Amino acid sequence: MAITRSRWRLARRTTGVMLTIIAGWTAALVWFAEHIPRLVENPSSPTDAVVVLTGGSDRLRAGFELLAKKQAKKLFVSGVYRGIDVAELLRMSRQAPKELECCVALGYTADDTAGNAYETAQWMAKENFRSLRLVTANYHMQRSLLEFRRAMPAITVIPHPVFPKNFKGEDWWNWPGTTRLILHEHFKYLVSLTAGLVAKSGGVAKPGGRR
Repeated sequence: MAITRSRWRLARRTTGVMLTIIAGWTAALVWFAEHIPRLVENPSSPTDAVVVLTGGSDRLRAGFELLAKKQAKKLFVSGVYRGIDVAELLRMSRQAPKELECCVALGYTADDTAGNAYETAQWMAKENFRSLRLVTANYHMQRSLLEFRRAMPAITVIPHPVFPKNFKGEDWWNWPGTTRLILHEHFKYLVSLTAGLVAKSGGVAKPGGRR
């Protein structure tokens, strides 16, 4: 009887711990989803640079539009595939190469979000810039800000999200594709956050996750 009671108490405690973990994870997921940007804040504030993370034509278009409006001195595109040059990117964004080609720089070394941040930090230091407007998809923005502010704590980073048409931010739980994307992005955000905490505590952790 004593053994049965002991097992019952252990099972209750285990169940309680599991329920607490599930509740905490669910709350964190809801928080993450609710903080995905719905709009661009301070859209006209000038910065030294505009930084675009590759991954969608909307991002490039937004970056070139900001540069064309002279809201920044230069545009840096991070995570470009080898073989793509400025003229090709300008054609992709439907801008006139003669107007903007001189003010665009490409980064070829990054293959994940942490790599984007590191690559951009090197470029910002070389240019002696102190502020940037970060252009990426809205669902990717929280993790991008985490990595960029970690890599460049002295740099002002202003988020400039773009809004993919297939991402359904309202009632996202009713859209399986959007739900899967948020779950995936939330997981990578937690991995990135944990890596940063481990690094601060003196442990060894490799930053970031894949785009």
